[in-house]
Amino acid sequence: MFESKIRPADDAIQVIQDGDVVYLGGNGAINVPDFTIAALARRYENTGHPSDLTIVHTSGLGDQAGAGTDRLALSGMIKRVILGHYGMSPAIASLALSGDVEAYNFPQGVLSQLMRRVAGGHPGMLSRIGLGTFVDPRIDGGKLNTATKEDLVKYVEMDGEEHLYYKIPPPDVAIVRGTTADQLGNISLEHEAGWFEMLSQATAASNHGGSSIAQVARVVDARTIDPRQVKVPGHVIGAIVVDESQPQTLVEQFNPYYCGVERLQDPDYPDQELDQRLLITRRAAQELEEGQMVNIGFGMSDGVPSAAEDIGMMEKVTFTTEQGAWGGWPVTGVAFGAMSNPTAILDAPYQFDFYQGGGLDIAFLGMAQADVEGNVNVSRFGRILAGCGGFIDITQSARKIVFCGTFGVKANVEVTDGNVKVHDVGKAAKFVKKVEHITFSGKEALRRGQQVLFISERAVFELTDDGIKLIELAPGVQLEKDVLGLMEFKPIVDDFDLMATSLFLE
Repeated sequence: MFESKIRPADDAIQVIQDGDVVYLGGNGAINVPDFTIAALARRYENTGHPSDLTIVHTSGLGDQAGAGTDRLALSGMIKRVILGHYGMSPAIASLALSGDVEAYNFPQGVLSQLMRRVAGGHPGMLSRIGLGTFVDPRIDGGKLNTATKEDLVKYVEMDGEEHLYYKIPPPDVAIVRGTTADQLGNISLEHEAGWFEMLSQATAASNHGGSSIAQVARVVDARTIDPRQVKVPGHVIGAIVVDESQPQTLVEQFNPYYCGVERLQDPDYPDQELDQRLLITRRAAQELEEGQMVNIGFGMSDGVPSAAEDIGMMEKVTFTTEQGAWGGWPVTGVAFGAMSNPTAILDAPYQFDFYQGGGLDIAFLGMAQADVEGNVNVSRFGRILAGCGGFIDITQSARKIVFCGTFGVKANVEVTDGNVKVHDVGKAAKFVKKVEHITFSGKEALRRGQQVLFISERAVFELTDDGIKLIELAPGVQLEKDVLGLMEFKPIVDDFDLMATSLFLE
């Protein structure tokens, strides 16, 4: 006989004590153990405990509307956060910006692999990821405010090469999620859109004398789950919380195409009006070549797969997301990271092994600011804290990087009749003398021999050893008035082409 591990959520979270380190499973709006997180927040609101927690997860958990980690943004509940992304958790981002909590932002892939290292008892991890960015201790060390004092990243030279040495504290408790548990605590994820770090987190807690709570949708008899489906063995699970209404993502109850239960015949991307965004993603898709391994980032660049479908490239390349999916059609919007019709789903640490090891031919990512040295900022600008997510891991590893973004902030630009007309240049320049936060290092990219493009609706630039060079201009755009006069630095302007007329067809 065995003792049942099934617990009500309010009982299961009693294991979390003041000052504990808590790892949270999931990513963005996907696979979030939100039912259990809500119980933890409710306990604090009722009792004032547990307080002074350290929260660690690889990507902002939430829907930008109060779910996920934002439930824990209660005065005194959190002492420190170590996150890969803040964009889906605006309340947590606000605490970080105000200095009310100690706050770190590390590359998502580094955090993912660190959790695996912690599970294996390693004290930390050497990596080249983050060199020359805000994570580098010679710049900010990943610290987001003056309240954050402890150095969790060190600069190290080994065998004549530069590295960063990262460390994070081991968990006292891990809160993970699956679809089904048996009575022994074995967890399968058959209806989930990704595996993420569930195994690493639960193992890390177990191996360090802590406890793991697994939230699932249902429980079955012991030993009745096909062992080939078990992603987390019951030995590392201390308690099971059942949420029978558990949604697959925070914005959809269940989509069978995300987990392979059913397959779509067509990606069914919505028709788009010919505007700045469509023009940018169409131009970006021209960089695709047959047989490439491709990463798609969140934001502007998530429109590239739809543009690729329009030009017949969808089935000629392999799309991937840092969340672990391969070979299908990336999902846009809040559920980004999920993929319809995936051909494979990997645990996130292994996905980042592939990325960081040089497996990507090309990556398409967003761009909030770019500067004279080719540095790019997507993580922090003004009072907006998004965080880096997997951006640093990807951009320091892919052979070719295509940054996608509008030329100006809130500019009034019309795309019509084969031309681009700039009616209002916008509120702020995106091409600046110096970015506010270095999320991508142009110097590192040149040192590694990466090809880097910056694609906007008005102009296309390339990073060269001599600086940022204009290589294309949109028809109808006035070079001096609409482009050069709005940049805080002077790009190289020699010979350049006009954007292809095919980009402007309805």
